[in-house]
Amino acid sequence: MSEKAKKGRLNFNGLHHPVVDFWRREVGGISSRNFSNRFSASENLVLRLEIYKKLEKHKGCVNTVSFNAEGDVLISGSDDRRVVLWDWQLGNVKLSFHSGHANNVFQAKFMPFSDDRTIVTCAADGMVRRASILEGDKVETSFLGLHQGRAHKLCIEPGNPHIFYTCGEDGLVQRFDLRTEAPTELFTCQSVDPRRRNMEAIQLNAIAIDPRNSNLFAVGGMDVYARLYDVRRFQGDGSNGFTRAADHFCPPHLIGNEEVGITGLAFSEQSELLVSYNDEFIYLFTPDMGLGSNPIPSSPISKSSVSKSESASSPKDENEHSVPLVYKGHKNSETVKGVNFFGPRSEYVVSGSDCGRIFIWRKKGGELIRVMEADRHVVNCIEPHPHIPVLASSGIESDIKVWTSKAAERATLPENIELLPSRFRIPWLSFLSFHDYDDELFGNGMDIGIDGNEGEDESIDDAEDDDDSDYSSGLDDNDSDDDMDSDDDVDDMDSDDECFIEIDNNMDNNGGGSETNVDSISGSHQDDDDDDDD
Repeated sequence: MSEKAKKGRLNFNGLHHPVVDFWRREVGGISSRNFSNRFSASENLVLRLEIYKKLEKHKGCVNTVSFNAEGDVLISGSDDRRVVLWDWQLGNVKLSFHSGHANNVFQAKFMPFSDDRTIVTCAADGMVRRASILEGDKVETSFLGLHQGRAHKLCIEPGNPHIFYTCGEDGLVQRFDLRTEAPTELFTCQSVDPRRRNMEAIQLNAIAIDPRNSNLFAVGGMDVYARLYDVRRFQGDGSNGFTRAADHFCPPHLIGNEEVGITGLAFSEQSELLVSYNDEFIYLFTPDMGLGSNPIPSSPISKSSVSKSESASSPKDENEHSVPLVYKGHKNSETVKGVNFFGPRSEYVVSGSDCGRIFIWRKKGGELIRVMEADRHVVNCIEPHPHIPVLASSGIESDIKVWTSKAAERATLPENIELLPSRFRIPWLSFLSFHDYDDELFGNGMDIGIDGNEGEDESIDDAEDDDDSDYSSGLDDNDSDDDMDSDDDVDDMDSDDECFIEIDNNMDNNGGGSETNVDSISGSHQDDDDDDDD
């Protein structure tokens, strides 16, 4: 074969056209796995994403969505303190139960290799809890640990059915092992400035584990540094200096800036670290971009010396390879937003925005390729399916959107990407004042306790509210909103409806909530006035 023919063949194969790749798979030119990865990463599919289902059950903002390992079940948690398991393909509720939390559920995840019957949660009340799905669809929730303030995120050690980590606004990072009775307090995050290390802790909003090395995890919060820790350095006696991170990551122009913080973190399949800042942009760091265990430079860069846009796009005094990729266009001011990768090999970056849209960029190069209307207010969470090009998103609205590539036409970018009109905006001033707003709303979130009567009453009310729980089979769409919001609704239940609730008021010294067993409710009771209450 001539050199010209070889070059033409390479260029043709390099297009990765789906039809060409399909033919090559059939003749053995590429493996089925590579074909699947190429197909799932196709930009053509990204440009054809549109809403496939709207999942409606929650009565408040949906703060967390996550798929199970198989990808057939979606779990969500909300301001209504409930956890819902969905058959997202049919749009049906498989199970709905009260989490046992006294405040907004911020994260809920399945533990791996638990047959989707062990769920861990954290919330605005600072509690960390476990929910166990028992035989007969009973749900038992139990208290695991506590943060002094809101606990925004947890992350699970990949492939481990026992171990996960949490972080909170108290700056504390805890390691939980479900085989033990108490968590291990690893460290409290402090300022990198030695002059401020004895002051109050850094409030943490995000935590993520490297999927390629489960010994490494990163945390981020109310300063500019994403900190990377190696759990192997922890000895348990406090003498090993584990409180000092193994590495720090920060865009050069943000060093010394006290007005921004980190709201979201994510690791790619290549161990790259994605960091989302409030009132700023999203940055991608490779492992060699770290500032080391002591990130304070000899001459800090003044935050007023260079504008953020100039520094992000064309830094003058930094080596090109030390400057992270930047992703722009979205707005992140009003809530604690996550950030994520999309694609089998993390080919895309996805984020929500204060304008109620989902933004999708090419990871390589940082080019914005897609903007999708997803919420009337704010999009906070975007979760990719583990195997196929499907997204789940949630935000201030009480529903969940599932996105699949079923659009007939490829979408194009709007000419002017700007925020929605102010009449759609929620009255939060900024990311920094968002925490103060929460303090007023939640009673400062620092001394939240639950006495025996309070835990019992909330569990009973919300258990009676759950008349459509069915973990073994999905329900039809008419049953997906069967919440009963008053005593009158309970009296209207059909005579053959059954509800069995057991309350065990075993309180711990930390003021943990009660354990609740909620049996599924048989029958097909429907409250026609339910939607009117929304």
